[in-house]
Amino acid sequence: MLAIQAVRTGGPEVLEAVDLPVPSPGPGQILVRHQAVGLNFIDTYHRSGLYPMKMPVVLGLEAAGVVEAPGEGVTRFKAGDRVAYNGTLGAYAEAAVVPADRAVKVPDAVSLETAAAVLLKGMTAEFLVRRCHKVEPGQTVLIHAAAGGVGSILVQWAKALGATVIATVGSQAKAALARDHGADHVILYGEEDVAARVAEITGGQGVAVVYDGVGKDTFEASLKSLGRRGMLATFGNASGAAPAIAPLELGTKSLFLTRPRLFDYIATTAELDESAAALFAVLASGAVKIEIGQTFPLAEARAAHEALEGRRTTGATLLVP
Repeated sequence: MLAIQAVRTGGPEVLEAVDLPVPSPGPGQILVRHQAVGLNFIDTYHRSGLYPMKMPVVLGLEAAGVVEAPGEGVTRFKAGDRVAYNGTLGAYAEAAVVPADRAVKVPDAVSLETAAAVLLKGMTAEFLVRRCHKVEPGQTVLIHAAAGGVGSILVQWAKALGATVIATVGSQAKAALARDHGADHVILYGEEDVAARVAEITGGQGVAVVYDGVGKDTFEASLKSLGRRGMLATFGNASGAAPAIAPLELGTKSLFLTRPRLFDYIATTAELDESAAALFAVLASGAVKIEIGQTFPLAEARAAHEALEGRRTTGATLLVP
């Protein structure tokens, strides 16, 4: 089967297509034949060495497809079930073996392409707005990279929860997308002083929470944009890792700073199922719509990484086996 390996750490050029045998599921595992594979920024962290791992490695944490064979003792799924998963390395391939207790059934109302495009990003948005900081009606929130995969979901979900949404984007085209998703205010972070604009929009009060998947480039503005007892959830490093900070710097307004990871919020099968159910429900309600902005053949994963890191993507990106 076709698979894409990172043969060493580095840029997109380290990705190589290889022919690997189709794996067999062991006890408690399922073999999933992929229909679509999700592309995520964390894939670039694994490739670059920001998150170290043994090389060579088949990248990818998210895919959707059909169960081809359940392993011994698996009762959660049967052959032919439509499933999706995230958190198990090896998704950049035509098929993969995954633990049965880390996959979820995909309801008939959701396509496998949508499931592959949304599961990791959507469950990230779910824990951010429902559990990391529970967004309440009337709150004002700031969302960076609001036209991206997670950002576009966050904007829609926060609006559905009754928040006023301030979005930052990098271009006028992405500003239009953020507005289409429901953002009340849009800031071009390359052209405007984000913290100053937030202060203007909020009458100097600041926001209740900042969802920051950008990292280094937006960190300072994110802190300055918070109101009293506000929370900065820095959950990504698209521009590089956020800088170190002394705890005393949070004391000016009794701020909270967290570096959350999805996998700590779906650590158990029960948490995984609950998060997926909340995500699929908000999709079914129409409150959140998923835009698959672009697709690449699996063999062209290198080009997909180049587009993602060059900020030339909008919405979700899929690799298609």
